[in-house]
Amino acid sequence: SNLFVMDLRSKSTTRLTDTPAIDTSPSYAPDGGRICFESDRGGKPQIYVMGANGGAAQRISFGEGSYSTPVWSPRGDYIAFTKQGGGQFAIGIMKPDGSGERILTSGYHNEGPTFAPNGRVVMFFREAGGGPSLFTVDISGRNEQKVPTPGFASDPAWSPLLS
Repeated sequence: SNLFVMDLRSKSTTRLTDTPAIDTSPSYAPDGGRICFESDRGGKPQIYVMGANGGAAQRISFGEGSYSTPVWSPRGDYIAFTKQGGGQFAIGIMKPDGSGERILTSGYHNEGPTFAPNGRVVMFFREAGGGPSLFTVDISGRNEQKVPTPGFASDPAWSPLLS
């Protein structure tokens, strides 16, 4: 699969990637100039960054395991991701050039990171206790907390406005 962008006015689409790989999970940088995405073009899922208009993509993840679900922070200073390896699913962050990789939390099944509007807290879901629950952790990897929900919850998303 490839990545495309659509002009909402003209309804025209432009192909951004053209490889036999599976390219998924695009996320725009806050300034709109770059996109991070997941691709298996190197043999297993990794994170790549390219210009928002396409062009050469740079691989930014090089650790052991597979990387998926990349998402830019609202400040543009980090990309959060899910990393799978050794029977664990971890939530981590790295700088947009791939440096400074930091695992924030790991366990049997942590997935779906999303940044708070302040860019300093990540919410994700974890399979635990018979079903998925939401958790938050700050970008230092401290202050992990379960988010109270009336039942099982997964695939979190923050409102751009905090109340």
